[in-house]
Amino acid sequence: MFKRTFDLILSLVGLASIWPAFLAVWLLVKLDDGGPIFYQQERVGRHGRVFRIIKFRTMNVGSDKAGPSITAAGDQRITRIGRLLRKAKLDELPQLLNVFCGEMSFVGPRPEVPKYVALYTPEQRRVLDLRPGITDEASVEFRDEEELLAAAADPEIFYVENCLPRKIALNLAYAKRANVFRDLLVILRTVRLVWLRH
Repeated sequence: MFKRTFDLILSLVGLASIWPAFLAVWLLVKLDDGGPIFYQQERVGRHGRVFRIIKFRTMNVGSDKAGPSITAAGDQRITRIGRLLRKAKLDELPQLLNVFCGEMSFVGPRPEVPKYVALYTPEQRRVLDLRPGITDEASVEFRDEEELLAAAADPEIFYVENCLPRKIALNLAYAKRANVFRDLLVILRTVRLVWLRH
């Protein structure tokens, strides 16, 4: 209950305070190619419920149906503005709406698409007991994931066999010792990593 209250208050503060950034990104995406501003995708949330995650669109319209659900560095489907937004993590800002609605938390396992969740073992499915988040310890460890995928012979197989099991293990370990203080540390580490990239 305390975590949900924390998420609700912080999402409201965030939405109220960063509206200029929302407007700026809105204009950049629209002026880049004239396509939709937002991109919504089905993800699997807590207890296996499917919801639509909201992001600023960073890929060409329809490109999600023309390739894998993951993106590697240099993916030609990513727009010019999209590359900048991804680097600065600004494409994730609309997920504050997902947090406000209770579909996500600030800290929790990054929600996966249904086709990857279908591959989970019974043990791995325990991660679905957690509310998914904007960031988590796996996001920090896999901060260079796009580069890792770009170096793989088959990025999707590499992701499923190497990245996904490690991410789930990190999140199950997080669940055993989760508290608001640890969540704040994960948020600060995430902000620090984004800051250092610039």
